[in-house]
Amino acid sequence: MKKIGVVTGTRAEYGLLKPLIKALDKAENMQLQLLVTGMHLMPEFGNTYLQIEEDGFHIDAKIDDGLNGDSAISITKAVGSALVGFADALKNLNPDMIMVLGDRSEIFAAVTAAMMTNIPVAHIHGGETTEGAYDEFIRHAITKMSHLHFTSTATYRNRVIQLGEHPSRVFNVGAIGVDSIRQVNFLDKEAFEESISKKLDRMAVLITFHPVTLENATAASQFEELLKALDIMVDTTLIFTKPNSDRDGRIIIKMIDEYVTKNSQKAVAFTSLGQLRYLSALKHVDFVIGNSSSGILEVPYFKIPTIDIGDRQKGRLAAESVIHCSPRFENINEAIIKARTKKFLSSIQDQPSLYGDGHATEKIIEQIKIFDVSNTKKSFYDLNPECFEKF
Repeated sequence: MKKIGVVTGTRAEYGLLKPLIKALDKAENMQLQLLVTGMHLMPEFGNTYLQIEEDGFHIDAKIDDGLNGDSAISITKAVGSALVGFADALKNLNPDMIMVLGDRSEIFAAVTAAMMTNIPVAHIHGGETTEGAYDEFIRHAITKMSHLHFTSTATYRNRVIQLGEHPSRVFNVGAIGVDSIRQVNFLDKEAFEESISKKLDRMAVLITFHPVTLENATAASQFEELLKALDIMVDTTLIFTKPNSDRDGRIIIKMIDEYVTKNSQKAVAFTSLGQLRYLSALKHVDFVIGNSSSGILEVPYFKIPTIDIGDRQKGRLAAESVIHCSPRFENINEAIIKARTKKFLSSIQDQPSLYGDGHATEKIIEQIKIFDVSNTKKSFYDLNPECFEKF
């Protein structure tokens, strides 16, 4: 019986992992262990561990990282606290393997603790690039501490191999978030409107904007430019989802609250929509705007435009439905105009799917079943010297 510990720290990440958590919970010869940390345990971000419990899952460990602000020093200290907490949790649970997704600081702490205690790590969504966020560095560091790799595209698989991971341990399974899109029973328009207590106007827009953490103090100025562009849209319902606990995230949260208070007739905001309402929103809005990875990975499957602002997601492979623009009012407004044209909307209806077919969970489970968890040694996989001749 393999004990598989799944680590989750945010509402969005949990939504992506949910099909995998379900599958592990039902799998023969596997025991699911759920380790919950980060924003899940913070009241200001909705205490979303309660949603995990409402979904019927048992939480085996809660690791409070003590995060009490969004400054660089607060987040750095939280990584240290999380590292201590995961050391204790892993000692108590003694999993055979832990599974993590992505690139957040609390995940970095979990993987570091696992590496120090000789517990193999399976990493989902490695090899990706996000040049505007320090997630970029964390993601590649997690790759080097991991033993199994599940990437979302062939390009990202190649990049993980380029980082020295053996090809036999790196699998292109597609984006796991697509699994949920394939499986969920969406709310119809009336039920969705009731769930957010707001009627959708002639136009509806979903907005998620996070700080660009490799830039200094740009959150307020960039988000203000976005608000100016949204403000001139008429007959439009604006649905804001608030940012995560990244550095300067609370600045954006405050600006959202102030904007919604002044524009309550057309705007509404949520700390967390939850997976069902979020995916249902994508069925009913006209486009998505901001700088969330979801705009790149999941939104294109709904054949609606994504307006991706600034550099936070710079470097990710993007579908034709993704319009990139700078964080300036004029460029954001131009992108909004483009996203509403019949020509552009028509052009994206038959775009290819870049991030898989929605069967990532089965492919991941298949490899977890056969992986030898007793062997945590790795050899660095060197590329053919010919690859370097051009350098």
